[in-house]
Amino acid sequence: MDFSRRLQNALGLARKELLAARTPEGHWNGELSSSALSTATAICALTLVDRESRTANHESRICRGLDWLARHVNADGGWGDTILSLSNISTTTLCWAAFGVVSGADEKYRAVVTGAEKWLAERAGGITPDKLAPAIIARYGKDRTFSAPILTMCAISGRLGSGADAWKDVLPLPFELAAVPPRFFAALRLPVVSYALPALIAIGQARHHHLPSRNPFTRLARNLTRSRTLDVLNRIQPSSGGFLEATPLTSFATMSLAGSGQVDHPVTKKGVEFLVASQREDGSWPIDTNLATWVTTLSVNALAAGGEFALENDERAKIRDWLLKQQYREVHPYTNAPPGGWAWTHLPGGVPDADDTAGALLALKQLSVAAVCDRRTCLAAPSAAVTDRRYSDSTAHGAAIAGVTWLLNLQNRDGGIPTFCRGWTNLPFDRSAPDLTAHALRAWNAWLPDLPAHLQRRARKAIEKGLRYLGRTQGHDGEWLPLWFGNQRAPDDVNPVYGTARVLRALEQLGGETAPSLGTMMFRGGRFLVRTQRDDGSWGGGQKGPASIEETALAVEALAGLLAKPDTPKLADSLREQVMNGANWLIEKVENGEWRQPSPIGFYFAKLWYYERLYPQIFTVGALSRASELLSV
Repeated sequence: MDFSRRLQNALGLARKELLAARTPEGHWNGELSSSALSTATAICALTLVDRESRTANHESRICRGLDWLARHVNADGGWGDTILSLSNISTTTLCWAAFGVVSGADEKYRAVVTGAEKWLAERAGGITPDKLAPAIIARYGKDRTFSAPILTMCAISGRLGSGADAWKDVLPLPFELAAVPPRFFAALRLPVVSYALPALIAIGQARHHHLPSRNPFTRLARNLTRSRTLDVLNRIQPSSGGFLEATPLTSFATMSLAGSGQVDHPVTKKGVEFLVASQREDGSWPIDTNLATWVTTLSVNALAAGGEFALENDERAKIRDWLLKQQYREVHPYTNAPPGGWAWTHLPGGVPDADDTAGALLALKQLSVAAVCDRRTCLAAPSAAVTDRRYSDSTAHGAAIAGVTWLLNLQNRDGGIPTFCRGWTNLPFDRSAPDLTAHALRAWNAWLPDLPAHLQRRARKAIEKGLRYLGRTQGHDGEWLPLWFGNQRAPDDVNPVYGTARVLRALEQLGGETAPSLGTMMFRGGRFLVRTQRDDGSWGGGQKGPASIEETALAVEALAGLLAKPDTPKLADSLREQVMNGANWLIEKVENGEWRQPSPIGFYFAKLWYYERLYPQIFTVGALSRASELLSV
């Protein structure tokens, strides 16, 4: 069978399976990996609640969680965040603490606990507080978002000693600052990232409860604001009980309150309800409930790639209506974000953010266009101003204007786009990022012809600022580094393949007149992907690590996009060959069934690894669609 026939067969199968993965409501939910870290923290939270409460009894859930951890320990004695992840000191410490907090677990799982202690001793120099605590703190530096929770759980479990002495190594958090009006948060330069306010309050209160500050003024301020900051925590907790729909964050808040005299507080009780509801049948917990909005917008945009939309009009309308319902219409209580954004999930714990808002805007554009350009027209002008465009309803247009405005208001002074809040640049996961900026540029550019004149002017200026930011952040080898994705096999866990591919997708769709340096940026980025392709046609994060479906698909899609531009450099023939080699690698994976295997390339909060079942399927559809488009030219 020739290459073209194999490509079409693989693409047809990939599209069919992706479409079949929809819910009865027409959107996608996906499935996040089970997490050893989440499971360990949930075990600790439920154990503390049972210990402090006279009525709660979660023994069977706790036992199933411990059994899952014991079954999924790595061969070296440690744990990674997922069952496909390398062991790391944070997750291994938390799992070790989970066995310590449950009465009798150390003896029942003696071999597992001994293996974990050996692993920790080799990496930290020992398991005593004076060895382990500095190792945890050193991993995160000045960012206490995750080091303080890890050490809190160690103190609660008895792994750092007993009584007040156990809390000496837990870094105090200034929870009293949560009583300050939210508009001042960025200026306060808090020691935790913007999304970690529940941890700041609950863990800060636990540390204060067990080991108050010696400074009388600090101690007085914290005593006076304890009730008020608990009210803040209560106000920002979603109806599901899960802060950000995240098991670790909810667990840390729940165990901290339960262990400091607040087991009957409404926040604690709702946190327990969330943990009970989110445990899986096998005893594990995922890192988050789901990424439904994110994977839905990714799926829509992948199915629309290549100039053909693999969705019927009634299917588009169904997804569009669902997506419109997910847009926030009021100020969000968690981050005080104005209306107009989208979160990663449709569930109550979601918070509007840049990546999901940009993805929703791009999907909404595809879903709202009734007249679709043919394949060759799209090749000639990928961001095309096809004049015969109309919207299925005015609601979609109004939602897009609100979303575009929301993103414009998020742009930092440096021209980049952060995740949640403008101006929070103190800590790594609040900074501007190339992948987020590129996604926003794509969204603004897609809706540019349809915006009111004043918004068009703002969007054009924002795109220019964003391009200058991307120019400054491009690496020496032509690469860009993403914020929310990584590769555990690469130095410093970075993933330049993901970041570069995402930026190139944006640059491809921008006109050459937007920035004089655009062509150079694209050439350097494309050259980086070309140089990092492996002999078999695939891509991975590190030279020694395995290739992945996700990284290969994203690189193929990005390079195919460069070839679709009329001003592609003279190396087009060799570039075309490399795209087809990458596509052939993906086709082989579809043919042998390996294309469904996800890789842990996702970063959740505080650099926690995850994988998503739909990522390889979605990215494969996008890549093979663009490769098929090239063959038709």
